[in-house]
Amino acid sequence: MGLYNLHSKISTRWLHPLLLLGWFLIGLGLRFTNLTAKPPWIDEFATIVFSLGNSFLPVPIDQAIAPEILLQPLQPNPSATIGDVIHNITTQDNHPPLYFVLAHQWMNLFPNQGKYVSLFAARSFPALLGAVSVLLAYVLGKVAFRSRLVGQLAAAMMAVSPYGIFLAQEARHYTLAVIWVIASLSCLAIATSHLQNRTLLPLWLIICWVGINALGIATHYFFSLTLCAEALVLIFLAWQQSQQAKTLVFLSSLWWRIYVVAFGTVVSGLVWLPSFLDNRDRSSLTEWIQFEGIGLNLLNPIFQAFAAWVTMIMLLPVESAQLALVIVSGLVMLIFAIWATPILVRGWKFQLQQPQNRLATQVLTGVVLGAIALFFILTYIFGIDITRGARYNFVYFPAVITLVGASLAASWYSSQKAVALIWLMGFLSAITVIFNLGYQKYYRPDLLAPIIQENSQVPVLIATTHKSLVQTGEMMGIARELKSSAQTTTQFLLAHQEKDPNTSTVVLENTLKQLPRPLDLWLVNFHAPIAAEAKKCLVQTKSLAFVDGYEYKLYQCR
Repeated sequence: MGLYNLHSKISTRWLHPLLLLGWFLIGLGLRFTNLTAKPPWIDEFATIVFSLGNSFLPVPIDQAIAPEILLQPLQPNPSATIGDVIHNITTQDNHPPLYFVLAHQWMNLFPNQGKYVSLFAARSFPALLGAVSVLLAYVLGKVAFRSRLVGQLAAAMMAVSPYGIFLAQEARHYTLAVIWVIASLSCLAIATSHLQNRTLLPLWLIICWVGINALGIATHYFFSLTLCAEALVLIFLAWQQSQQAKTLVFLSSLWWRIYVVAFGTVVSGLVWLPSFLDNRDRSSLTEWIQFEGIGLNLLNPIFQAFAAWVTMIMLLPVESAQLALVIVSGLVMLIFAIWATPILVRGWKFQLQQPQNRLATQVLTGVVLGAIALFFILTYIFGIDITRGARYNFVYFPAVITLVGASLAASWYSSQKAVALIWLMGFLSAITVIFNLGYQKYYRPDLLAPIIQENSQVPVLIATTHKSLVQTGEMMGIARELKSSAQTTTQFLLAHQEKDPNTSTVVLENTLKQLPRPLDLWLVNFHAPIAAEAKKCLVQTKSLAFVDGYEYKLYQCR
């Protein structure tokens, strides 16, 4: 009997660590599967270039250039320093530099990358951080609800979340931001527990919370939305306690340590204010999220936000090229949502009714609702439609996953099959993202490059209007796909444009006059009047395939 008890204790002791290791390995495997299969897009090119310590500025504009010149910023730069990374990102982009500095160090671990930086080197860092978030989801669930079961189920859902996979398989900073969100929410959960119990916040918590918030702001400015949502929760908690105590509790000594955290966080954010204000001079980088609330456009943010919420848990191949598969996937998702939503809502209500879990449920729910409200305020009042970028929902994504874990924990002992089916849907959804059937890339140069190769047997000029590094990245995607082809006479033209579109037209006109014939002119995302010299060429009338992210037209100049 003694040996049996000993074996039972050992088994129980190792159960949760081994189970958590299993979720981590599943999350790691999913995030690294097909990691380099999808072509990089504009934002990833920006991340790679700045992380290398390079710049887009050396790429010539207003003249025909070879693909090798266009791709030069993607070459590893052994002489680049962390100072170069910080300088370039703060003067040419609109993000804080922390992730880029870390990515710079990470990519230095891959010295033999060839002429251009390895896509695996760029994407493996966020993929690894995404897997780490699985472990941290367990910590948040356990800390907030004082339940290893909630922690395990939160980790399990984080491991297979299609939204989490989407963030992790891009060479971007969002998985690092997710880590800071999880850490900050963990501090919030501990702090609210102290406030409820009328005990002072420990000094270590104050230091850690301020430090985490500082790192979060240094990773992405939108992390401040998480902080604002947390502040709204704390304000509501103070009001609630004041109502119960019939006095202004936020003036008590208990709350002064919260104010210290707030002050420290604000100071750490003000460090980046000059850089943030300078970003207004680079408004062309963010013009795509400007909101025009006209007609049916008023409904777009609602649908965009709803799509992001759903895909945190499930996403079947609704972006497949096969219509039948799209219809079947949509129906299955609808049926699953009708079945699963009551289970999740019932579990959420159950946790609200438990005295020991009510506060944690209220806090995380408040963070989610507060963040969503901020999204819509920015969209409808300030005209900044951040619902267009699904990735920006990272600011409350961990809170959603933790609440899902808590809801599933309420159903665990009564309906483990339901919990397993919800997790299985997440797993299938992760596979959907991995094979590019969901959360597809916005730009598909891998589809445009073969079209150019098939239709052009003479020298090629690919021309686009240029405003910022966005258009440079668009062309880099095409150049990267074409660089291994036998077509050695491809050239690119970045016709710069400030406000007058005709400036790009003049550049194209002059360039065409200098180039010999025969020549195939491909106008790709060219937003300017067509040059007179181009009108002398024969327009390709054959219908060519639609390509995401690229509007193109072929002119055959003979």
